Amino acid sequence: MSSMYFTEEHDAFRKSFREFLQKEVVPHIDKWEKSGTIERFIWKKFGEMGYFGLNQPEEYGGLNLDLFYTTIFLEELQRINSGGFAAAMWAHAYLAMTHVNKEGDDRIKKEYLTPSIEGDKIGCLCITEPFGGSDVAGMRTTAIKKGDAYVINGSKTFITNGVYSDYLVVAAKTDPEAKHAGMSIFIMDRNTPGISSTKLDKLGWRASDTGEIAFDNVVVPAENLMGEEGKGFPYIMQHFALERLVMGINAHARAEFAVEYAIQYMSEREAFGKTINKFQALRHKVAEMASRVDMCKEYNYSITKRLNDGQYVVKEASMSKLLSTKMADEVIYDALQLLGGYGYMEDYPLARMLRDSRLGPIGGGTSEILKEIIAKMVIDGKEYKVAT
Repeated sequence: MSSMYFTEEHDAFRKSFREFLQKEVVPHIDKWEKSGTIERFIWKKFGEMGYFGLNQPEEYGGLNLDLFYTTIFLEELQRINSGGFAAAMWAHAYLAMTHVNKEGDDRIKKEYLTPSIEGDKIGCLCITEPFGGSDVAGMRTTAIKKGDAYVINGSKTFITNGVYSDYLVVAAKTDPEAKHAGMSIFIMDRNTPGISSTKLDKLGWRASDTGEIAFDNVVVPAENLMGEEGKGFPYIMQHFALERLVMGINAHARAEFAVEYAIQYMSEREAFGKTINKFQALRHKVAEMASRVDMCKEYNYSITKRLNDGQYVVKEASMSKLLSTKMADEVIYDALQLLGGYGYMEDYPLARMLRDSRLGPIGGGTSEILKEIIAKMVIDGKEYKVAT
């Protein structure tokens, strides 16, 4: 598969990671999908293999590899057909850990980043709120300074790893009167008094624990403020580019898997005396599906390269998520149809994949919000600045 984006080293990593997932993860997936709990041992195995440290600095135990290793990590996680398991892994590695690495000081990185890379601590990122949804600036959770600590009150919802994680990266208003400028980022241990979480029951992503979290007079030491006070909003915004691209890559990867599965099924399924891959109506449907997957995939790879080169790709990453998640929903819907009645059966992979895929246009900024962000950049000439 070597191409202008992937080297032989990338291909070797893909092969070994695919084998690891088949051996260590796939045998447990159905159990985790039913229980909604991913057992701790697998986090440790990911850590031991270095999979949580792909893009993290070497001084804290990471491998400091280019973003195409991350792309492979994401793509292969989609191919084992558990959007929930994949989400738990990438939300830890690319949501929580990204903030710890970028905004945490040396102490915080030693206490949280290194054990996160090693698979000993699991993180979650808490931004979305019950009343706000995608409206980050409308946040109501407050962090009021009292002496050498902050007292945090409020709630968060739809938080991946929100129940079983060991630490939380939390956005809160340190200046409740200010909109964007009043937000800061904190790190806190799960067992801090006043933190409670409730597990949510979801349509898909069944293996992951998605939580609603309440903060009731949670006292956090001032040294657990990450970065500068009041800089929370730009920190969140600059990492959204990576999060959106992650979700765009996830989308093209699951759609590609769905097409491959449908093609394999069509080559074996017979109707009217021939395999159904000989019927023109179905052949042309697959041709269109495969074309759409490829268009998104190539675009996503090009944006990955630009992000890896240090370019600011908020617009492009937003476009990636907007179109790739829509494409994945539609392609997987069509792939299920190609299986006929079997597509609707839980014994076949498309039923779960359809449910899991539907989260794509919702999570990490809804498609409606993304369209407005893109419109502001394309029509109004707005530029979103990098946090300094």
